[in-house]
Amino acid sequence: MATIKVKFRPSSISIKEGTVFYQIIHERMARQISAGYKLYASEWENLFSGQSVSEDMERSRYLSNLKQRIQEDTFRLERIISELEGKGYGYTSDDVVQLYRSALTTGGFFTFAGQLIDQLHQVGRHRTAETYTTVLNSFRRFRKNREVLIDSIDSELMMAYESYLKNTGLCPNSTSYYMRNIRAIYNRAVEKEITVQRFPFKHVYTGVDKTVKRAVPLDVIRKIKSLELTIRSSLDYARDMFMFSFYTRGMSFIDMAYLKKTDLSGGVLTYRRKKTGQRLLIKWEPVMQAIVDKYDTSETPYLLPVIRNHASDDRRQYRSVAHAVNTNLKAIGQKLGIPIPLTMYVARHAWASIAWSKNISLSVISEAMGHDSESTTRIYLASLDSTMIDKANHIILKPL
Repeated sequence: MATIKVKFRPSSISIKEGTVFYQIIHERMARQISAGYKLYASEWENLFSGQSVSEDMERSRYLSNLKQRIQEDTFRLERIISELEGKGYGYTSDDVVQLYRSALTTGGFFTFAGQLIDQLHQVGRHRTAETYTTVLNSFRRFRKNREVLIDSIDSELMMAYESYLKNTGLCPNSTSYYMRNIRAIYNRAVEKEITVQRFPFKHVYTGVDKTVKRAVPLDVIRKIKSLELTIRSSLDYARDMFMFSFYTRGMSFIDMAYLKKTDLSGGVLTYRRKKTGQRLLIKWEPVMQAIVDKYDTSETPYLLPVIRNHASDDRRQYRSVAHAVNTNLKAIGQKLGIPIPLTMYVARHAWASIAWSKNISLSVISEAMGHDSESTTRIYLASLDSTMIDKANHIILKPL
């Protein structure tokens, strides 16, 4: 009878997640199926031990759901093997793999993407699920809701989709956003060995152009902080959220929303980035405490007044508040005559660019912001105000 082993392949990069795969062995013939699930080596070691896998509640929920998904997959494999055994004739490990994949690929690309989105929600990766939902809906509109087989995804189809996106008025960075995420879904199908890699995105743009500067200098941050606003108004609240992000080294709003009071201990704020899972520690400063003290959060476990209602969906509350905050920040930006739309994202870019202008090293900025690599930090710094470069050029040319 065929046997199933659940195995883990760690990443060659220590700070990145490894992958889970299933090994099917029958009559000394072993085959592998990529599960498509990711976690860190330390988490894998404790996943089935019954011990607490993570101190972070959101990460713990993700790992608990991931464990359940693995158990469901292995049960599905066991049922396939049992059915093959019951038929009374020979089969191979390849037969098991093929039947397992067939169960996943009923339908086409839309069906597979929908299943993937459901899985992502179940394991707590809501942000990725929402992104995939957005791009899938766009791709559906392009296809006029006609399903397409995964094996039929080719370069011609992707070039046609890119033209469709351009005709809707999207800029290259926006079309690239859709292409990169459709590619991510397609690559998940390749990882699961549902289809073979045909490189359908080789003739479409999937890069990131240098964007319009989204950082503001320190004097603008001072103006935002000192702007006269009605206390505890919607504009004042938006300004507080912006400043808290800046004070905490450009913390993203989703990470701010889920901060717990228990994350603050001994004068240090500890949290794990939703985007990367990286754990960060921030020395608690009086300006941060002043914002926390300003709002009553006694009825919730959260540090900031973003998620307030336990009976309502926390993710929906976060999205609603994020939208309102960004709308109000743009109004503040207009009051101050700031030439770019003011959003929470500007606080993150501003912290990085101001740190860079103060001659803080790239490695320190990268670590402070929780980036996976310094190349990500360089993308932030690529949009620095050109006046810095102009000043450098002036210094060089002056002695001539």
